[in-house]
Amino acid sequence: MNSVENRLVIVVRADPVICGHSVEARNLAETALERGFDEVRIVTWPIDKLQASGLPLKPLDSVLPYSPGIFVDRPAPVGDYKVLDGRHLAGVTGRLIELFTDGVPTVCLSLYLTPHTLAVSDAVRAAWGTGLPVNVTTIAEAVGSDVTNVVRTAVNEGRFGAAAHILSSYLSQDYCVAVSEYTRQLIITEAELVDQHHGTRYAAQCRERITISYPAIDADSYLHLDESVTDDVLTARGLERDGYILFLSRLTAAKGVDDLIAGYALSAASQDKILVIAGRGPQSEALQAIAAASPLADRIRFLDDVGDAEKPYLMSGCAAFVLPSKPRPEFVETFGIALAEKMLAGGGPVITTVTGGIGEAVGDHALIIPVEDPQAIAEAIDRAILETTAEERRDWADRAREYAMQFDRRNVFDRMFAPLRDSAEVPHQ
Repeated sequence: MNSVENRLVIVVRADPVICGHSVEARNLAETALERGFDEVRIVTWPIDKLQASGLPLKPLDSVLPYSPGIFVDRPAPVGDYKVLDGRHLAGVTGRLIELFTDGVPTVCLSLYLTPHTLAVSDAVRAAWGTGLPVNVTTIAEAVGSDVTNVVRTAVNEGRFGAAAHILSSYLSQDYCVAVSEYTRQLIITEAELVDQHHGTRYAAQCRERITISYPAIDADSYLHLDESVTDDVLTARGLERDGYILFLSRLTAAKGVDDLIAGYALSAASQDKILVIAGRGPQSEALQAIAAASPLADRIRFLDDVGDAEKPYLMSGCAAFVLPSKPRPEFVETFGIALAEKMLAGGGPVITTVTGGIGEAVGDHALIIPVEDPQAIAEAIDRAILETTAEERRDWADRAREYAMQFDRRNVFDRMFAPLRDSAEVPHQ
């Protein structure tokens, strides 16, 4: 007899992938146990598949363990070489069917519409087809890049079937959420284009059904940091409190690190503040080459091994945090999780753009700069470090933290699951 009375399944690109939504999945999983779920299953991809994908990955030994009651399923591929890429998706879908038909009331949350919501949609349909009892409620979270990478590409290329597959699967879920109002509007806009070309009615459904669920952040990891631990972490890295300007995110073209390197060299603050660029990604080698050609090359440091446990302390200790994101065809910042994390950690002011959904992440609590403008970056760095008092920076940090608390994992979880709790589809505390 199965002793599990209720389960949450999360389908996502989980750790060790460097992605705010892999962290979000972890945070929602931990909160689910606090909120009465007996078991959480994170269904994701085999490690060797992730390593071969080109995705930026954390060092495996830096990945934090999950709490007891959270299990990570990495289904093996199904079929032989003739099935090509579908082998791993078949493994994920098959595992979901097993979880949906074992008699346990289940809520299934998919992050990224493709391929995860597609897999959930197929699994639900197949589960009902088995004739076995099925008690599953589905939530699909659109993170934005899945729309720009797939739906928009399909629309631009006139591939109606691919766009229809994603939108129909998304709308087939019991609850549809997006990580920001920007993302919601992005989906509606693309749905309108599909409707205009093909006579479908996706946009009206999206407008009516999609609600906002901001990414879930574990505020506990960023609040009330031990000052002595912060000093130890910085000392181990050869850093001093307020002695460095920090970038911490994936190293991709859309993050604007090239602009930051140029802007840092133009700033007066660069005379006594070093620039720390922390992260991994496909632009790592190119950015290191750009930094090496900078007149301040000896004052720019790259860190490619920062783990989740160290990140809050690096954020808390910096003189300023800069994320000069810019829109790219392949990626637009649909929220800005690293910015909200930094606001929770405290430390120096945040400097960023209002690309995509960043404005929702920072509110009025950041220095806003234009995209692709190194001179503006330099001026913002100098304002944040040289033209403000310590008291002003502390007040700024306090107000920023208060704003960012809305993104704490418990607040996000409770808002996301409130409609299900009202209809008795999830456990009550």
